[in-house]
Amino acid sequence: MIYTHRFNFLGIPLDALTMKETISLIDEAIQSNQKINHVVLNAGKVVSMQTDHQLKQSVISCDIINADGQSIVWASRFLGFHVPERVAGADLMQALVLQASFKNYKCFFLGGKEEIVKKVVSIYSLQYGSNIIAGYRNGYFSVEEEESVALEISNSGAQLLFVAISSPKKENFMFTYRHTLSKVNFTMGVGGTFDIIAGITKRAPIWMQNCGLEFFYRFLQEPRRMWKRYLIGNSKFIYLIFMKKFDLLYNRFF
Repeated sequence: MIYTHRFNFLGIPLDALTMKETISLIDEAIQSNQKINHVVLNAGKVVSMQTDHQLKQSVISCDIINADGQSIVWASRFLGFHVPERVAGADLMQALVLQASFKNYKCFFLGGKEEIVKKVVSIYSLQYGSNIIAGYRNGYFSVEEEESVALEISNSGAQLLFVAISSPKKENFMFTYRHTLSKVNFTMGVGGTFDIIAGITKRAPIWMQNCGLEFFYRFLQEPRRMWKRYLIGNSKFIYLIFMKKFDLLYNRFF
């Protein structure tokens, strides 16, 4: 299931979709019992994909590839492609869980520490009722256990799977076991969203998100862990964008 509004962003397919359009496509897939693998792009993931070929394969195989970071939206426009808005994974997950409560869909939550994923399930059960919960599992399992975890999810009756594991493990898990997970209509990686729902970490204020400063807010919360990732990763991303722009201008005039 590939959509016509897809363009090439630094060798990576990217879909020019709004949040509303994305949710509508996912709902159509569930209603018609189709399968959608979803992924979001941010600057760090784009940089990693330049050298991590397994991650790149896992990402480009997905049916919907949204611009998660504001930097992706701005960079796309700078390169001449129109991305209407960012579709943040955290916002998309919460919108889909809300929709699941209206349409009687079931969700499986995979990832995070045991106490975190339990708290997420408890919060959503209180908000929307326990009927939306197909199951949950923490994100601490070995490579040898991966197949049994995928089978557990497949047999749970879930229509939606949210995977809160760090990259590239979550993307590679969903790609490797895509056939095992074929009963699940929709799969997506949600990074640290479980921590946000459980109240462990805070999201940046809306104005910072709109200004592309969400990374800086997260850096302020975890400076020792995040400084290298953002300093080096964002610098490499900017370099890649300007090199691509130069290449486009060169090919245009020469």
